[in-house]
Amino acid sequence: MKDAIRKIKIRPMRADDIEQAMEIAAGLKELAFWTSTQWAEALASQDAGRRSALVAEAAGAVVGFAVASVVGSEAELESIAVERARQRQGLGRQLWTALLAGFGATGVTHVFLEVRASNRQALRFYRSLGFAETGRRPHYYADPVEDAALLGLRLG
Repeated sequence: MKDAIRKIKIRPMRADDIEQAMEIAAGLKELAFWTSTQWAEALASQDAGRRSALVAEAAGAVVGFAVASVVGSEAELESIAVERARQRQGLGRQLWTALLAGFGATGVTHVFLEVRASNRQALRFYRSLGFAETGRRPHYYADPVEDAALLGLRLG
C-alpha cells in the first residue's frame, strides 16, 4: 500500500480534470452532484484565491479530489472524494494534508463542513482528522431526505 501512496501526485485541479472528477463523484452516491458548470466556477474562484481545488493523480489519471472555499480566516471543505476502488489507502488524508498546507499560507484558522448524517465512513474519517460535530441541519439533503451533520475544526 505504501508504494501505491508514493506514486500519487497531489496537484491543483485543472479544467481538463473536471470530467474525471465528475466520474468519481458519480460512483459515490453519498457525494453531492456538481454540474460541469459548477466545477468550472470552482476552478475560476480558485484562480481568484477563494477556493482550493486539488486532485490526486496516479499514472496520469485522477483518482481523487478535494475542494474547499476560503473566506477570510474560515474555510469550508466542500468535497473530498477518492474513487471507491482506492478508498482506505490514505489518499483522502493526503488530499487533506495538502489543503491544510494551503490554509496555513492564507491564514485559515477554522474549517467547517457538512456531511450526510448516515455517512458513517466519512464521519469516521473527519473525526480522525480532528473534526467535531457542532450541530445538525434537519432534512438538509434530498434523495433520500436526511439531516446534515455539521462539523468544525480549529487549526493551530
